[in-house]
Amino acid sequence: MRQTRIARRLDAPRAAVYAALVDPRSVAKWKVPAGMQAEVHEFDPREGGAIRVSLTYTHVHGRGKTSARTDTYNGRFVELIPNERVVEVDEFETLDPDLQGEMRVTIDLADADGGTDLVAVHEGVPPGISLDDNAMGWAEALTRLAALVERSQTG
Repeated sequence: MRQTRIARRLDAPRAAVYAALVDPRSVAKWKVPAGMQAEVHEFDPREGGAIRVSLTYTHVHGRGKTSARTDTYNGRFVELIPNERVVEVDEFETLDPDLQGEMRVTIDLADADGGTDLVAVHEGVPPGISLDDNAMGWAEALTRLAALVERSQTG
């Protein structure tokens, strides 16, 4: 199975990080690669709750998976353990068979020296997505997450 795994230490408590993982306004700010904007259409943070998000390129050269410049995915929350784990299953809204299929994203949180260690595993990455590009998108998103939760800790 094609997957991306990325780890990041955040200088914020697990409760603050978890809150940013399950808040749709926060997700719209952090869970997006550079050069894209997020629009959260549906986000029901409970097990079985629905997710639908669009990521749109901010420059005209970006090529979307769902439409000319937009990647839209939908899915559901599979497991939510407060301050410990978020698991969701998502799928791009596309007719391209190289971009279809369920993807499972698992984010685990653990205490670490006054902060939080975050490990994200993105399984089932479709063959039409470069694993290097996927890893880079996750790294960019986690940099935004760090800025969001670490800033909130300093006021």
